[in-house]
Amino acid sequence: MADKIPKFDDLPLNPGDPHHSAWGLYGDKDELGTLNRLTNSIVSAAAKEIQSGHRISLNWPLDAQGDIPFFGRQTFHKHIYQKGRRIVNDDTWTFNTQSSSQWDGLRHFGYQKEGKFYNGVTIDDIHGEHKTDILGIHAWADKGIVGRGILVDYHAWRTAQNIPYDPFRTGSIPLSHLQATLKAQGTEVRFGDILLIRSGFMHSYAQKTVHELRSLAAAQPPSFSGVEQSEEVLRWIWENFAAVAGDQPSFECWPTQQPYLLHEVLLGGWGCPIGELFDLEALAAHCQKEQRWSFFVTSEPCNVPGGVASPPNMLAIF
Repeated sequence: MADKIPKFDDLPLNPGDPHHSAWGLYGDKDELGTLNRLTNSIVSAAAKEIQSGHRISLNWPLDAQGDIPFFGRQTFHKHIYQKGRRIVNDDTWTFNTQSSSQWDGLRHFGYQKEGKFYNGVTIDDIHGEHKTDILGIHAWADKGIVGRGILVDYHAWRTAQNIPYDPFRTGSIPLSHLQATLKAQGTEVRFGDILLIRSGFMHSYAQKTVHELRSLAAAQPPSFSGVEQSEEVLRWIWENFAAVAGDQPSFECWPTQQPYLLHEVLLGGWGCPIGELFDLEALAAHCQKEQRWSFFVTSEPCNVPGGVASPPNMLAIF
């Protein structure tokens, strides 16, 4: 299957398209991007990861950030109300879909200079007079995001190597460190995998005081360590993965250290889902206990036509 995708060095596929883009690879109207890599054969092979049936949620509580959200996003609000005088309750939830664990959908981020989303979709296609639901999160809900997941427990590896790291300061996690972590774990990467990176953000977040979190959230721009913006990282992702995710708010180093963002290429160029604020703490502990960092994952994004992002509703199954 890996030999059926274009070579990274052949990107962009079409002259004049944005850098590194693969527009048209699966057709001009495609809305799945790299999720097309999750074929029936890839998913059925991934099912062999299920051995004990042990299940772990990768979802942070929707209200985990309380009233201290990063990027100034609306926080979660829940209202429970009794239905008349009956012993019956309903509730309503109001929240930004990116205020907790999330999949960034293809409407979220495009190429900034070119003003284009995946496959050349424009902002007018989404907000204009003749707007449609194109690239909405509903396209992913049809079959879900299901396959073999691998955890790169960078936090555990870095701690063992005594490498200084602050998740709340701009800094890059180089590909060499991610590959060294995989080697130390003995984890094999397979084409079509769903990549999960534990940077240590959640571990650090849990130790912060409310005052510290308010100060960090108020910073403009906010600063986070994350995956480096580099050609070699892009090549690695292109050649291997169907989707990527991590435990911090931006997946990549923020603000960017390069003239471009991984978000532009992954979402806008390839249609590759980016997961952020995934809770990987319990997963990391179980992987360490079992000495196994691969597993089956199942995620069902919310079926909202034209939606921009969604809670992942994700489970890892061993």
